[in-house]
Amino acid sequence: MSTGSAIYVGEVVHQRHRPKRHRLRYRVFSILIDLDDLPDLNRLKYFGYDRKALFAFKSADHGQGMGLREWATAQLADAGLPAPARIRLLCYPRILGYVFNPLSVWFCDDASGAPIATIYEVHNTFGERHTYVLPVGVEQEADKAFYVSPFIGLDCHYQFKIVPPADRVRIAINETEAGEPLLYAAFSGTRRDFTDSNLLKLFFSHPLMTLKVTAGIHWEALRLLAKGIRVHGHVSKEKIAAERSQKAEKASHFGTASGS
Repeated sequence: MSTGSAIYVGEVVHQRHRPKRHRLRYRVFSILIDLDDLPDLNRLKYFGYDRKALFAFKSADHGQGMGLREWATAQLADAGLPAPARIRLLCYPRILGYVFNPLSVWFCDDASGAPIATIYEVHNTFGERHTYVLPVGVEQEADKAFYVSPFIGLDCHYQFKIVPPADRVRIAINETEAGEPLLYAAFSGTRRDFTDSNLLKLFFSHPLMTLKVTAGIHWEALRLLAKGIRVHGHVSKEKIAAERSQKAEKASHFGTASGS
């Protein structure tokens, strides 16, 4: 079997800087799926690809209804980037059929193994998702496109820093608001082989982890409420996109009119 797929065991850390400090740290693990490995991984006893198993990976959880490779390739094409030869996806697995992935990270490489781009696929608890396609070799940053946490507004900016998967992996995000640091979030993990033995060990060392991810989100929300952190009313991703499009159209019209 290819060694492209792996398990990364580590922790997630969040540090909110203002208006009041708030910190969390949880033990978690993620799976790194090399899309070319999926047929072989599906032969494992405790892992299933689009089938029921103790641990599972379901295509419908990613890619918005398209084939995984086709979706990732289309995302890069829309950004003016070439088609990737190798695609690896870092995410949480389904455990006993349940998963919620706040962030899934796609690593897209060319035929020589050189990285082309990173796709950050963000999900919120309202069932919405958004992808940020960022070329490798430039500063990986983007304006926030939709609401993720109800305790953080929309006018924010992300800066992504990664250590690509090898013996270790690290995904770090610095979120700023009005140019000031607001939130730091990171996952750091150490590689383990993608085997039945390691999966079974993790089932007992991290029991019901994916359910605890969702429970932890709601527990931290209660802690933030207790600290008096402001709650922002949710606005759908579609409405945000429409409003931004209207603003851009008005600004363009104003600029044209001013220059005439």
